[in-house]
Order: sequence, then C-alpha cells, then structure tokens
Amino acid sequence: MVKVAQANTVDERTNFLVEEYSTSGRLDNITQVMSLHTQYLESFLRSQFYMLRMDGPLPLPHRHYIAIMAAARHQCSYLINMHVDEFLKTGGIAEWLNGLEYVPQRLKNLNEINKLLAHRPWLITKEHIQKLVKTGENNWSLPELVHAVVLLAHYHALASFVFGSGINPERDPEISNGFRLISVNNFCVCDLANDNNIENASLTGGNFGIVDSLSELEALMERMKRLQEEREDEEASQEEMTTRFEKEKKESLFVVSGDTLHSFPHSDFEDDMIITSDVSRYIEDPGFGYEDFARRGEEHLPTFRAQDYTWENHGFSLVNRLYSDIGHLLDEKFRMVYNLTYNTMATHEDVDTTMLRRALFNYVHCMFGIRYDDYDYGEVNQLLERSLKVYIKTVTCYPERTTKRMYDSYWRQFKHSEKVHVNLLLMEARMQAELLYALRAITRHLT
Repeated sequence: MVKVAQANTVDERTNFLVEEYSTSGRLDNITQVMSLHTQYLESFLRSQFYMLRMDGPLPLPHRHYIAIMAAARHQCSYLINMHVDEFLKTGGIAEWLNGLEYVPQRLKNLNEINKLLAHRPWLITKEHIQKLVKTGENNWSLPELVHAVVLLAHYHALASFVFGSGINPERDPEISNGFRLISVNNFCVCDLANDNNIENASLTGGNFGIVDSLSELEALMERMKRLQEEREDEEASQEEMTTRFEKEKKESLFVVSGDTLHSFPHSDFEDDMIITSDVSRYIEDPGFGYEDFARRGEEHLPTFRAQDYTWENHGFSLVNRLYSDIGHLLDEKFRMVYNLTYNTMATHEDVDTTMLRRALFNYVHCMFGIRYDDYDYGEVNQLLERSLKVYIKTVTCYPERTTKRMYDSYWRQFKHSEKVHVNLLLMEARMQAELLYALRAITRHLT
C-alpha cells in the first residue's frame, strides 16, 4: 500500500525552492526526501537547475537525453521517465526515444565515456577525450564535453540516491493531491519525509532486538571517542598509512561480491535484474559493470593520489574555465554535504560527527582507488561495520541492487533523516570521484 506524504510535511522553504528551481514544476519524490535537509536541497536544486536550464554549451533537449543515457547505465527508470518527459517538453525529437541508433552520431559517441564513468572511471584516459574532440564533423568542443561529463556524473550519482532511498515509480502513476503516487521498494516516501525512526518503521517483526541496536550505537560512539584519543597520542608512519589504504582498497573490491547475492532472497530485488527494452535502448554493452573486474581480478585498480589532482586545486578551476559558474555551484554542494551536521547521532546530542562523515566520503573514494595521504584508513575499518560497507558498496557501485533489507540492516537506531544524509554523502562522493577522473583526463589532453 502506498501512502502519500501530506502537504504539511513539506515546509514553505521547500515549496519556494521547488517553484524557483524545479524544471518539472512539481514536488517530486527526490526533492521530498531531500527536503529533510533543506540547506543541502537548495545547493542541489540550484546546481541541477543550472545544468539543465541556464545558459550553457549544450542545447536543452541534449541535456535531458544525456541524463537519460546516464540513468540507463543503472536501469533507473524513475530518472529515465522523468527526463523523457522533460526531453519532449524542451523540444526534443521524439524519434530519438526509440533508442541510440536514432540519435546523431555525436551523442552516440558519448557511449564509451558514459559506460566508463559509471562503472570504472579509473580507465578514462586522455585518448578517450581526444577521440571525442577530434572526430571531424561530429566532434565535441571542450566546453560541450565538460557540460556532458558534469551531467553524466550528476545522473549516475543521483541514480545511487534514488535506489539508496528506495524512490521508484509506480507502474501506472496516478496523480493525487498534486503528488505522483510512488511505491518505493517497500519504503514509503512518507516514512522518509516524516523522519520516522527506523526502529518503528521497519523493524517490527524483525529479529533484531532494540537492545542489540542500542548497544551497537554505544559501541560506535565508544570507537569514535577512542580513535579521537589515539589520534592525539600518536601518528602512524607514512608507510603504515599507505599499507592501511592498500589493504582497505583491496578488501573493498570483495565486499558484496559473493555473499550478498546469496544472503538476500531474489524477491527482494527490483525486477530480478532483467534489463527491459525501455532501458537497454539507451545504452550499449549493458553487461559492463564494476563487479566483474573485481571478481576476475584481471584488472589492477590503480591508486589515484588525491594531492596530485584535487577538486579544490585542479578540477574546480578547469570546470569553471570551460563551463562558467557550474564550478562554484558544485563546490558549494560538495562543501555543504561534507560539512552538514546537526551534532546528533540517533538519540545523542552534541556529538561531533566529522570523523564519521569523513570515513563515509573517503571510503567511497577508496573504492574508486582515490587515496588521501593525510587520512588514516584504519578509521574506516573501526567506524564502518560490515553491513554498512555492504550498503555503501551496493549503493555506490551497483545501486540497482539495493534492497530495503540492506538499508535497514545498518545503524538500526538512527533516524531516516540520518540515513538520507548518508545517501547524500555517498552520492556527492561518487559524483566527485567520477569528475576527478574525467577532469584529470581532460587536463592531460590539454597539456
């Protein structure tokens, strides 16, 4: 049964933001769930509106078509349907919606970079960039390419948020009170939007005791305190720090590979993972993903040393130079999510959660091979329990497999808004990782 969030759960600020920055003109479910964090929502909507509607190198319909291509890599029909509507509304050619063979060669040429960015961004090289900007009549200018890359990374990451928060379209949407009714993988948007405690919303009848989850919370807070003290006492050597990163990176490749597929019954999965034609028509090589490379161990995941190419010192200025204000908007959004805190953890107040937020962000980057020299990856192991790692890996690398059980199984005492905050961090960390690899390749092409 699908419940609909009552209008009064959405505050005036959110309504104002929707009127200002929503391209569809309605309060969609993504916005509704994000409205638990209004400050962030504003940064998100402003940058998305800029990508889709403000002056920029690409024509409006192309922007929506690229969003469709990106969402299709993760079979995210919610986003595909949303942008099919927008594509047509902005004057897109309906025939293109029959699939990639109906679009101009130039758009088709984005296929490779869409695929690599979504699943294995470390494989992107300056040769991929050269191929796109030097293909005669179908070539991309650098500003157009940067616009396209920003859109691809944004919609890959947004697919992670959509699946991680259980936002999915009805098969046959009805409109009621101005809300589109959405069934959300057994989540209910109203649970998320009303910020019901996970304990009440999802664990009734579960086999987890409240006692377990309470002691889990206490244990996590204890570990945070201990790490803080150890940090003040002694610093690990550079060699030790490198070893800890490599160990975490290697282990992250095998999180999820075999065990989750067996431990979650198939009925929990969306559509049993069959890719339908309304999705497959927008992509090539649908079988290409993150996991098969880890399973076969045939590719080495190289380490990207963050200080050699950072968002702050390199990516930001390149994006701003080639596609005006988007750099500022993205930067504000990254900072906002990284620094967002209410100083609470479940029932506890006045908690400094910086350490936890940093572990979540850096673990996502670690799965993409990105290493921060000044970060001790031992903290990731101390702070992120196995069920949370499984969840992060799934939402970040193959979001279409996320299940409600995975969402429920970590941090069982935490509120929905805190878990939505986790999803926002994962989404932005993923987007930034994709951008770093793509922008580094463009910089190399330019030098």
